[in-house]
Amino acid sequence: MSDVSRRHFLGGAAFFAAAVTGAVSSQKSSKAGDPSFMNNIPDSDLAGDELPTFKFELEKTKGKVIGNSSGKEATVKQLPISTGIAGVSMRLEPGAMRELHWHATAAEWAMVLEGRVRTTVISPDGTAAIDDFVPGDVWLFPRGYGHMLECLGNESCHFVLIFDNGYFSEFGTFSITDWMGHTPKELLAKNFRLPVSAFEDFPKEEVYFGRGAVPPEIPDLPLHGKEKSTKSHKYEMLSKEPDDVFEGGRAWKVDSTKFPISTTMTGVFLELDPGALRELHWHPAADEWQYVVAGDISVTLFGSRGRYRIETLHKGDVGYIPQGYGHSIENVGTTTCKVLIGFNSGIYEKIDLSEWIAGNPADVLMTNFSQPKSMIEKFPRDDVFIAK
Repeated sequence: MSDVSRRHFLGGAAFFAAAVTGAVSSQKSSKAGDPSFMNNIPDSDLAGDELPTFKFELEKTKGKVIGNSSGKEATVKQLPISTGIAGVSMRLEPGAMRELHWHATAAEWAMVLEGRVRTTVISPDGTAAIDDFVPGDVWLFPRGYGHMLECLGNESCHFVLIFDNGYFSEFGTFSITDWMGHTPKELLAKNFRLPVSAFEDFPKEEVYFGRGAVPPEIPDLPLHGKEKSTKSHKYEMLSKEPDDVFEGGRAWKVDSTKFPISTTMTGVFLELDPGALRELHWHPAADEWQYVVAGDISVTLFGSRGRYRIETLHKGDVGYIPQGYGHSIENVGTTTCKVLIGFNSGIYEKIDLSEWIAGNPADVLMTNFSQPKSMIEKFPRDDVFIAK
């Protein structure tokens, strides 16, 4: 390297280092060291005079289709507002599997909606797990854990995957056939202590959906034997009683307090009867991703500075609420609606508008709203959560 080139390189490196240091220092001072907000970068899509759309018609897209198996995704590419969470609706035909893979940039939380699914997962400590899931069951694979998803039985399955990173699809999926197919056979042979000829018929490109025989009802042991993961990746969510029951609906919740491995994600399954409202509220430390399993809902979004937007979501649609933004969910259909909701935080937190008001003295509310005490005393004394 010449002296001129070296000076140019060193000068550029010094400038880059200074810029990064300045940015980090600025972030730390502006975020006050709160780790729950460290990964949130000011979003130009949310800075305008009007709120952008937060709805995406996921099931109307074609997605990736191989045979009768498909995967349809909603990332920032399809829904730019959804920087914190991405999701996939996946269907597998009998005998099909989403091949062995891992996500370098996101944890995977999922719920089975139809059919049965078998998963395998490898942990960094070398232990492995094989689990079978039925509708209402949940799994969680931490970021970087290798896993596969397989249809179990003679009927197709459908499950929804939620990731704690809106960019996961573009940067984070690593498939085993893609890796091994592009690795020299001589290196594979040395790695596995096998002859080069053993890898002649292996796939040369990513398979994505592998297709074979329907798996046995009782799984075979892993090649290494009976050693199992120390933490469960499975939680039977909907087989339990709801966490919240109101006149107009029910809610099941699971976070890391019940499902210890789920340190970065929380799930909620919400049922609302016709006309019921999941009241105005916000989540202090998490973004919210919604998938409508059944019914029709009206979702409102409040973004400060007088900005307000309402979207109607139908079965198969996705909604996204940025961290800290006020919102509500109302059943505007004639049947019970069901909504699967994911959060990119391992602890479920919310603040409902009714409980905020109930947490203040009457004189504060009288001054705030310019209303007489007789009006203020009509507000609920307890958290409403679901109104009917």
